[in-house]
Amino acid sequence: MLKHFHTKHLYLKYSKKIKNFLLSPKSREFLIFLFFLLMACCFWLLQTLDNEYETELSIPLRIKDVPEEVVITTEPISDIKVKVKDRGTVLFNYLLKRQFSPINIDFAEEVVKDNHVKIRTSDLERKIINQLNVSTRLLSTYPDTIEYYYSSGRSKLVPAKFGGEVSPARQYYISDILLSPDSVTVYAPSSILDTLTIAYTHHVEINNVSDTLSRVIELAAIKGVKFVPNKVKCTFLTDIYTEKTIEVPIIGANFPPDKVLRTFPSKVQVTFKIGMGDFKYITPEDFLIIVPYDEIVNSDAPKCKVSLQRYPTNVSQIRIIPDQVDFLIEQISPIKK
Repeated sequence: MLKHFHTKHLYLKYSKKIKNFLLSPKSREFLIFLFFLLMACCFWLLQTLDNEYETELSIPLRIKDVPEEVVITTEPISDIKVKVKDRGTVLFNYLLKRQFSPINIDFAEEVVKDNHVKIRTSDLERKIINQLNVSTRLLSTYPDTIEYYYSSGRSKLVPAKFGGEVSPARQYYISDILLSPDSVTVYAPSSILDTLTIAYTHHVEINNVSDTLSRVIELAAIKGVKFVPNKVKCTFLTDIYTEKTIEVPIIGANFPPDKVLRTFPSKVQVTFKIGMGDFKYITPEDFLIIVPYDEIVNSDAPKCKVSLQRYPTNVSQIRIIPDQVDFLIEQISPIKK
């Protein structure tokens, strides 16, 4: 109750002060000055708007009556920019009140053999002028040409590929890149569709990846082509490097039937980097280390150099110890029949 009384008291107090201020002689003089200032601004604005100016307007553009079996693969611009000149009052009306009707392009009238339509905006000037005031002058239109491609129902499925660059953090590597969906539907004119085999994403650079990362990336646009969907989810799988050492036997290559290679040691240690996920799957059988017969007989060196002929693609930084071994070529007797 006390709070309500206090609020009412303040309201009466300040309202009385405001009323006394507005009814005072100085206040009346100020309000009269403000009124004439406002009138002067209005006259100035009307005089200014009576001059001629140039401005740019946007008029919507639409393609109508597109058959169900036709796919517009490259959408044309959605608006035509027109530069006009007129009195300020007319232009002010365009900017604040006037809603332009879309300029329609009849698809059936523009069907062409190569599925590539080009229309000069100068051919649409009559439709533009019909929406302008009689006093308005049309100075220019942009762009000067409207073009689009369409496909008459032809499509095919192509694989999607990541088209950028991804680099892992230190001690990591990218074990796989998964795309979802892994294929997209392509709509395009026959001349383009027959040569298109892969849909690449936009070129993006992703750095310092140390954990599984997913990004939705749009497919790189190709003129005259429509992708459905036009973006894919790219998932980058990472794995951490570890080191593994195995023993691999040395094998003589291209030796005559009556000769056998003996090396000392008979096996070498192969050390390499491999992802943790593949660590247990790498075995000595995945490697092939040889000593070619031709290199031994054509060399006077006391030791022979081993050669790595086969190794898994998912290993790196391979080291062989020792890379040279002592050897002996043993003559064997032919088997008597």
